[in-house]
Amino acid sequence: MSPPRLQLVNLRKSFGAVDVLADISLSVQPCEFVSILGPSGAGKSTILQLLIGAGGPDAGQMLVDGAPLSPSRHPFAFMPQGDALMPWRRIIDNATLGLQVQGMNRRAARARVTPLLAEFGLAGFEHHYPAQLSGGMRQRAALLRTTVQQRPMLLLDEPFGALDALTRAQMQRWLAGMWDRHRWTVLLITHDVREAVLLSDRIYVLSQRPARIARQFIVPLPHPRPALGSPALAAIEADILQTLFYPEEEPCR
Repeated sequence: MSPPRLQLVNLRKSFGAVDVLADISLSVQPCEFVSILGPSGAGKSTILQLLIGAGGPDAGQMLVDGAPLSPSRHPFAFMPQGDALMPWRRIIDNATLGLQVQGMNRRAARARVTPLLAEFGLAGFEHHYPAQLSGGMRQRAALLRTTVQQRPMLLLDEPFGALDALTRAQMQRWLAGMWDRHRWTVLLITHDVREAVLLSDRIYVLSQRPARIARQFIVPLPHPRPALGSPALAAIEADILQTLFYPEEEPCR
């Protein structure tokens, strides 16, 4: 049996006197969509920062395909909170930025991105600037910039958190359809319980800081999932909320 694409083992991290991660162990299998939920300030984004090399853990292991993660390896494509598009670059040049940073020339980067514009709902807008696009379109451009790098795994840090409720729901449905077609390996950080249940195969819920894994949820439903009116999804959401709000009590059954 092949090892997980990502495995964290007894990860610990403090910033000065503040213990942020106490004991984090989790895994993500190839082609799996996994989310991390938890209270604000619990250290969800800290996990992603450690993975992309913005500091190191105080203890524990970070393994990719069974081997220790090292600074010389670049297995992750990272999408931060917000779209982080450069306002002075056109959409086509924002989408190619990650490839060019890796050393690909401008023409080759555009040749890779251009066939994907229609699938990401951006055909006809490639020469617009970010300010000329809606919030949802900017997020799609940011996700195109992330996925076109063809890294083994995507790290998404609350990618839809800044959007209004309607646009966020539309983007969640769009991402669900895109994942169903491409089967990317994804680790998502989110505050949105419904988003996590809609998109994920498994969900890790963190405790209050210093964070531990309070509980793991498996979502045993096929993709794509209904956005509304599913008793099975509603039951999982309720169970997660019970864990978040009343971590010391037994969840409702």
